[in-house]
Amino acid sequence: MIANAFKNWMPDELFLRLQHRRKIGRFPSLANPETFNEKMLRRSLNPDARFTDLADKLIVRDFVRRVIGEEHLIPLLKASELFTEEDFEALPDSFVMKANHGSGFVKIVRDKAETSYQELRTLADRWLATDFSRTGRERHYRAIQPRLLFEALLLDEQGNIPADFKIHCFNPEEGPSKLFVLLISDRYTGHPRGDFFDESWNHLDIRIGHYPRSATPCERPANLDAILAKARALSASFDYVRVDLYAPDCKIFFGEMTFTPGGGLYPLFPDSVDYQWGQMLQAAPLLSTPKMSTRTIG
Repeated sequence: MIANAFKNWMPDELFLRLQHRRKIGRFPSLANPETFNEKMLRRSLNPDARFTDLADKLIVRDFVRRVIGEEHLIPLLKASELFTEEDFEALPDSFVMKANHGSGFVKIVRDKAETSYQELRTLADRWLATDFSRTGRERHYRAIQPRLLFEALLLDEQGNIPADFKIHCFNPEEGPSKLFVLLISDRYTGHPRGDFFDESWNHLDIRIGHYPRSATPCERPANLDAILAKARALSASFDYVRVDLYAPDCKIFFGEMTFTPGGGLYPLFPDSVDYQWGQMLQAAPLLSTPKMSTRTIG
């Protein structure tokens, strides 16, 4: 409790410097950032004002609808600031419960008979009481009004939860965009794997965080070109954003947009990738308050 209280008291910049040293292995340079993670730290402290709405898992649906179409949205069953027993009874036998204001707020319910209203209410109350902007000091989450959302459970034809395409989209001011696909598979089986691919589906020798690479990577998706096209469309207004998509049975569904993945604290292996990716990004300005970008959302 004392340690948590100290962390909460700690100024954002000091907190992030210490966390970066602990997780990445070196103190970051925030005045002259070079690496991808250092530039994500600068973004966390000085976010573009657009990030807040597009990081909100409910508001972003309007953006996705305008840019790539309603058919790419997972059906929304309900959204609310409270979760009542009547809500629980009205939900179908299977669904996904989420919160809109952060990362990791996900509960998959395959069979409602195996859970209870009280179990989900306790979880929902904990999520709603969490200020996610304090977890990793990603300030663009601060203004999001916490809400619950319930989506249809997305499954492939075999009844499995589909792999997660986390597409790192780099859009320099000059030259073509560059995309790196992190495919997270078997995420809910207890043996998740993370494999990086380039736009031609070459298996890259890159790892991120705790995900091991697959000994035998999966085959190129039949609709890869369409997946990449949707990611490009959604990311076009930003120099960098990670676009998460699902592609079960040659369909494409939107997951989320993440502007500061890992909050600037995600180890990349080999370490040289941290520097290579950093070279493709401009650093956010050193400001005490967020500044609206001059770019417009597509």
